[in-house]
Amino acid sequence: MTMTTTFTTKTDVIDWLLSRGYFQDCPGLDRTAALLQQLGHPERTYPTIHVAGTNGKGSTTQVLANLLQANGLRVGTFNSPFITEFTDQVAINGQKIPAAAMVQLGNQLRPLVAQLDTQPALRGATEFEILTALAFAYFRGRVDVAIIEVGMGGLRDSTNVIQPELTAITTIGLDHTAYLGNTLGQIATQKAGIIKPNTPIVVGNVPEAALTVIQHQAQHLAAPLTVWSRDYRTRSLGWHHQAEHFTFEHSDLTFDHLATPLIGPEQVENAAVALELYVLYAQRHHLTLDPQRLAAALLQTRWPARMEVLEHHPLVMLDGAHNLHAIKRLKQTLLTDYPDYRLHILFSAIRTKNIAAMVTELLTLPQVTLTLTTFDDSRALKVADFTQWQDRLTLAPDWYPAYQTLRAQLAPHDLLLITGSLYFASEVRARLKP
Repeated sequence: MTMTTTFTTKTDVIDWLLSRGYFQDCPGLDRTAALLQQLGHPERTYPTIHVAGTNGKGSTTQVLANLLQANGLRVGTFNSPFITEFTDQVAINGQKIPAAAMVQLGNQLRPLVAQLDTQPALRGATEFEILTALAFAYFRGRVDVAIIEVGMGGLRDSTNVIQPELTAITTIGLDHTAYLGNTLGQIATQKAGIIKPNTPIVVGNVPEAALTVIQHQAQHLAAPLTVWSRDYRTRSLGWHHQAEHFTFEHSDLTFDHLATPLIGPEQVENAAVALELYVLYAQRHHLTLDPQRLAAALLQTRWPARMEVLEHHPLVMLDGAHNLHAIKRLKQTLLTDYPDYRLHILFSAIRTKNIAAMVTELLTLPQVTLTLTTFDDSRALKVADFTQWQDRLTLAPDWYPAYQTLRAQLAPHDLLLITGSLYFASEVRARLKP
């Protein structure tokens, strides 16, 4: 498609965005800020809440969106990566951006991007940077509040152009080490980059080394800090009736009989971060904290590829545990919620991840068999690189036949878990749950 051709379909716009590439050699805010300036700074026309974290930020965003929607607010959400469809990343009250809006904004942005490409300091705006600007422009005049999920890190992430009312860091673990650093402290420094002066920051269950960095940055910027288990807390009541049950406490507030259908103890922690953000936002905007409405909103939360049940009989689940931190959380969920099941795991990831450590962790589960496979992505692992693992697992060059074989062999107390890269989860979900 030439520069003079007008986009006519959302596919045209998506193809153009994808052609820009996801990463840039010098990540930063300048290109996104320049685009937003040319758009008249739409991100300044509505309140925003900024959510960072190694894992859990997507689930936290969705829970918080449901809580705010229950108060009658129109809530924009910007999440990444997508699982079902590209346009799911930009949504209002759970409804993805319409094709017409995608086309209109694509045609508005392309000449602006072309103009930046003529400037050496601003050329090369990426897919994610342009999509960030597109999302902010789409929300203008359409939302009461927008919840913005960080793409990667925080400090140099394109979403960090906003001046949010609230910020949050859900978890911190080792991931994207080539970009963010090799230690929890270095990664925490990047995540803490979203903290703004005098802006409340909510922190989830993070390691002490990371919390120290966050506390220092919050103190430096006079940002009020609330920390899980210290300033707000949850008490897990276990997994039953297809939900994780828990209580939530904040200062003199206590909410009992809460439940989330998102599976895993870590989802209680994610819900707690969302609840704390919700309480703070409600207090700032004089919203009613109705326990029944709050409990109902929690139960309505859905988030694909997070311990998602694809089939009940036999039991087949899908989870995007895409780094070692997430794999450890997944392992704990399996031990806690499915202790009596024989586990059959179909795993794949992209090559930049610590695949050996992730696989080793999964193989420590009791009653487990593991099949390593690949999927249709140039970044996906190559099965041939893991022949030395053949005595510990099965190698499958094509995931779908491997899935069919595993599913056909499942007994009543077996669980088939498909996990690894979110990109793998997206491909699997499109095939198994179109």
